[in-house]
Amino acid sequence: MAVKLLVIGHGMVGHKLLQELVERQVQGLDITVLGEENWPAYDRVHLSDFFSGKSADDLSLVTPGFFDRPGLQLRLAARAVHIDRQQKRVTTADGEVIGYDKLVLATGSRPFVPPIDGHQRAACLTYRTIDDLLAMREWGAGSRIGVVVGGGLLGLECAKALRDMGLETHVVEFAPRLMAVQVDDIGGQMLRRKIEELGVTVHTGKSTLDIVDGEATRHRMRFADGSQLETDMIVFSAGIRPRDELARACELGVGERGGIHVDNYCRTRDWDVYAIGECAYWGGKTFGLVAPGYDMARVVAAHLCALLERRQAPELPEFAGADMSTKLKLMGIDVASLGDAHATTPGARSYQFSDERRQVYKKLVVSGDGKRLLGGVLVGDASEYGTLLQMMLNGIELPDEPEFLILPSADGKARPMLGADALPAAAQICSCNNVSKAQLCDAVAAGAASIGALKSATKAGTACGGCVPLVTQIMRAEMKRQGLAVNNHVCEHFAYSRQELYHLVRVERIRHFDELLRRHGSGLGCDICKPVAASILASCWNEFVLQKEHASLQDSNDYFLANIQKDGTYSVVPRMAGGEVTPDGLIAVGRIAKQYGLYTKITGGQRVDMFGARLEQLPSIWEQLIAAGFESGHAYGKALRTAKSCVGSTWCRYGVQDSVGLAIALENRYKGLRAPHKLKLGVSGCTRECAEAQGKDVGVIATERGWNLYVCGNGGMKPRHAELLAGDLDTPTLTRYVDRFLMFYIRTADRLQRTSVWRDNLEGGLEYLQQVVVQDKLGLAAELEADMQRVVDSYECEWKKAVTDPQTRKRFQHFVNSAEGDSNVVFVHDRGQIRPATPEEKPARRIPARVTTE
Repeated sequence: MAVKLLVIGHGMVGHKLLQELVERQVQGLDITVLGEENWPAYDRVHLSDFFSGKSADDLSLVTPGFFDRPGLQLRLAARAVHIDRQQKRVTTADGEVIGYDKLVLATGSRPFVPPIDGHQRAACLTYRTIDDLLAMREWGAGSRIGVVVGGGLLGLECAKALRDMGLETHVVEFAPRLMAVQVDDIGGQMLRRKIEELGVTVHTGKSTLDIVDGEATRHRMRFADGSQLETDMIVFSAGIRPRDELARACELGVGERGGIHVDNYCRTRDWDVYAIGECAYWGGKTFGLVAPGYDMARVVAAHLCALLERRQAPELPEFAGADMSTKLKLMGIDVASLGDAHATTPGARSYQFSDERRQVYKKLVVSGDGKRLLGGVLVGDASEYGTLLQMMLNGIELPDEPEFLILPSADGKARPMLGADALPAAAQICSCNNVSKAQLCDAVAAGAASIGALKSATKAGTACGGCVPLVTQIMRAEMKRQGLAVNNHVCEHFAYSRQELYHLVRVERIRHFDELLRRHGSGLGCDICKPVAASILASCWNEFVLQKEHASLQDSNDYFLANIQKDGTYSVVPRMAGGEVTPDGLIAVGRIAKQYGLYTKITGGQRVDMFGARLEQLPSIWEQLIAAGFESGHAYGKALRTAKSCVGSTWCRYGVQDSVGLAIALENRYKGLRAPHKLKLGVSGCTRECAEAQGKDVGVIATERGWNLYVCGNGGMKPRHAELLAGDLDTPTLTRYVDRFLMFYIRTADRLQRTSVWRDNLEGGLEYLQQVVVQDKLGLAAELEADMQRVVDSYECEWKKAVTDPQTRKRFQHFVNSAEGDSNVVFVHDRGQIRPATPEEKPARRIPARVTTE
């Protein structure tokens, strides 16, 4: 007779248990699942994506046909209200009684709503389920201001949802900082500044007394310090509490602060009843992350299968707690917390790095002897998270100077990083699916030679995806160890790397993607290989990117020769070489911006950006800019952006060379040059370095005897100082070296690889680069210079070409069959400038009249 297994709860952890049981192909189980909600299991980790256009179906974790298996039944909208342990029966809210042999409680948790007077008011919502999201969307449609009570992980996710709904968004937090559990004071301050820059107002240290009627809004929140906040909508996201009410009623045993007591096999005091996920209480704590819940689900699945197969418990895996380290992207901001983030371990020491200009904060907590990593905090840049987590979990000895694990490179040398070989075989690489390094290596040995194949074989990287970079590193290292060729193919349609495709195009003089695909590829191409080919073709032959044969290869920005902004409008960025612009040019820019109602801003690249242009306006705007003497600034392309300069010897009393003149000459020489990634140049007139040249892909600093040439700098989220390639150069020699360097980078870099990353992966490092560029070790100097001169000689302003070609102009219509614009895009004045209107500021929707054909 089949064993009747009843699962109460069909959330992420409940469904993980079902997946484990199905994969084990256990015989003799009759499984019934009671889901309280109207939807099968969905991804709660990405709930805020619901307000970015995803539906409940998009968030679903259930693959089609999953419940079509015999012996597996899901009942939705079925809430369990009582457990009779003596009779082994569960009663649902509609009176149905279901018997069981084994029972698993996967009831999860509920949002905690502080007992504030007035919290029962309408439009006081919670953020936990799809029903909550639907209620938020309904109330948000008639709201202007929204408040989230709670500044933790879920609270900030909820704030993103309110912001995506177009509401003026506030976060109210009782603690003195955001994410008080995960980050320290400095990290919390940095996080706050970054979130406030995104337009969210943060209120910390606020104790809410009550919620009453507002004057201009639905509600007024009154705080203990005497301040108050008016809002139309309040969402409580102040933490969670275990859903343990069923266990309490049948005396299963719960923790002091909630949660169902379980042992190492996730059994309650009644061994026929298990509890997993956020409702379970183990070792004096509950676990609010999904990875520990998945571990519990695996333990219970193994235990149930052993019981059916009559195996003994000592052979089985046990739940032994979980590391609560986590890496998230909150409102687009990287935040990570590892282990003992607050340095509570006796004798612990801390290393901290703070960059307030880039708003990056990093902290390491190490043991007293400096040998072991205990924890850490990363805000603004969490790129080291994978390395640090593995060092902490596996007790890998720290380098003599552990601070360099988080400090940006100041000397151009790569920071000490953890290689795949340093990890023990038992190291857990994917915590979501409990995949070890040994399992990954075994899968590679069995033939999994791509990330897709490795995911299919082990499921590593198929949940949150945070482990994929390390999985890739391990796969390649193991393939190399086994003597296998490491696949660096661009995509499934081309069995070549980007570098190999470049050489094929150059040597065979291939000028069109169709020809490249026919000769060396397969299929129709994809969104990966098409832009790669477009970039290579442009680098080699410099033909108009919107030429019929090339246009369909471009990504959205290149296709419209403008960066699309988050509100659907476009930016207009005329080139101002070296940052130099005439008064007449400034007047023309101001006049055009005023005519079209564009927002204007001086950028870090020393030019004026204009935002808010509608698609159909772009050709007319550029016609006027071209008439005023401007050219495309290529802000939309993987190409040269700017050459930043100081005023140099022309004006500055410290300047020793004409930095403005050189910056203009370099920018005009390399404008339009397409590359694997964007390029930025800088020229400083003296060693005071006012142009920040050492943070650029190509940086030039004046000396008394000429110019020093620096390369491969990067001022982005992972800053890297440029390295001195050659010194005291005259201008012609400098130009030749820059030609060679840029063309060598274009020939050999991977897709979307910045010069800094390319340099870090270049065998032989700086010395090899000097041998190629300066000493011409490969005998390529003349060829590289000729390639560059060909690009320079064939330059044509893309926007000038676009506005003078009638066929190209047709692309810039909002509607295919009408020249009329979208009247639903509305702008308002703010701080003397123009910004997109909020939903409440827009007039009633009007459908533009346009021609239709049948």
